Amino acid sequence: MSLRQAASLRQVAKPSMKNLVLASYNANLAEELLSLWRQSFEHGVGITDPHPLQEQRAFFLGQVLPKNSVRIALEAGSLVGFIAATPESVSQLYVRVSCLGHGVGSLLLHWAKEQSNGSLWLYTFAQNTNARRFYEKHGFKAVAYGFEPTWKLEDVKYEWLRSGVAT
Repeated sequence: MSLRQAASLRQVAKPSMKNLVLASYNANLAEELLSLWRQSFEHGVGITDPHPLQEQRAFFLGQVLPKNSVRIALEAGSLVGFIAATPESVSQLYVRVSCLGHGVGSLLLHWAKEQSNGSLWLYTFAQNTNARRFYEKHGFKAVAYGFEPTWKLEDVKYEWLRSGVAT
């Protein structure tokens, strides 16, 4: 197979995200966001979330939403990802499983970097190798390793520093 044929196959297999837009959180999309979050989490970490969806909804509405700016990524009007972040940290970043590798996460993370104070920190689970690779590709460095007691899983703290910003 020629390089041109291989590139053509990749274009067919990878849907276009040229209509990708970021928007502020929309409460009308809460259920779809929670479903996307759960599916993406389970895919990335490789476990089934044992918590009832009602707990996740309460956590999102009571903890994530009030403490973060939440942006959603839409492709042709369909929810394909979301991020919850402050100027100091990224709390949540999830992409629809079928859209992984299509630039959705990169766009969301770019938004977080732009609205940051010049540095960000976040945690991801050690076994989520795709997330770890993604963050490292985007300039994050692993700075600490720990254990998350709720999930009983090892985690990794990552930090990103904008070039030219002193620590």
